[in-house]
Amino acid sequence: MFHLLQNEKKYLYVTNYSSDEESLCKMEIKCLFNKPLNDKYLFSNIHIDPSRSPFIKKCISVMYTGETMERIIEQINNDELTSKKYKVAYINAPHENIGFHESRRIEFEIGFSILGECEMKKPETIFGITKIANTWIFGKCESNTSEWLQRNKKPFSYSNALKVNVCRAIVNIAVGNNLNCSVVDPCCGIGTVLIEAISMHINIKGYEINPLIGKNAKTNLRYFGYEDVITIGDMNDIQNKYDVAIVDLPYGIFTQITTAQQLAIMNSTRRIAAKMVIITFDDMEEQIKSVGFQIDDRCSVSKGTFQRHIYICS
Repeated sequence: MFHLLQNEKKYLYVTNYSSDEESLCKMEIKCLFNKPLNDKYLFSNIHIDPSRSPFIKKCISVMYTGETMERIIEQINNDELTSKKYKVAYINAPHENIGFHESRRIEFEIGFSILGECEMKKPETIFGITKIANTWIFGKCESNTSEWLQRNKKPFSYSNALKVNVCRAIVNIAVGNNLNCSVVDPCCGIGTVLIEAISMHINIKGYEINPLIGKNAKTNLRYFGYEDVITIGDMNDIQNKYDVAIVDLPYGIFTQITTAQQLAIMNSTRRIAAKMVIITFDDMEEQIKSVGFQIDDRCSVSKGTFQRHIYICS
């Protein structure tokens, strides 16, 4: 059982991921919270809107903890916790799925202890109750809206493009908690990374050398009502400096590109950005190091029969 220090604000995050995206999720969580994800839940003093991540499902702002549910109710009663139009939801944490009827019973008993008006259909406040590692946890609960799912459908899409949830996680990996940093996507393709970054109000610019693909990317941005941040042109002509670059490296199966051209892209990225998150089809550790980058972390993610390697470089 864990204990909260006096005046310490703590948050419980519940995550979920598929087996082929586990390492991506763990890298994202590490970049957001500066600590590893050892199970499908995490405690942190850092507050992150769960909707930022495709993998965080719930965030509970911890108010009370106890060894039993009765101890939670006792604290609610002692504080005379009051709320308007509230609802209590039992959150199934990893390894603690207790079933529908027991969940409803717990919700009723906790909700009956709170002073105020209960509202099941359109609550203004949702309280979460859960049990992790023999500790009961109660507090205000935020859910992931998963609004990024709406962006799976767009006017132009390519089979080899990164999935929307992967792009969203990669943006979080690139910026961490510094939402004010400057970001560049020098090979932006149809713009999925740009769209996810813009949806999080991140300052990002995109470049695309292929005029047709660049035009399609601009159409995708307009479709979602986003500002056109794309320059159609060669990344070697970029003069501005950025805090971080996100590079989905073109690959020979889908694009006519040589190893020398791939190295040239990484060389140009080294010139324009202090940090790089690069996605490759092959293990390119040696090539990345050869242009002067240091690899700080790495993971992989699968899409069908293809595996992508993701490197954080500085």
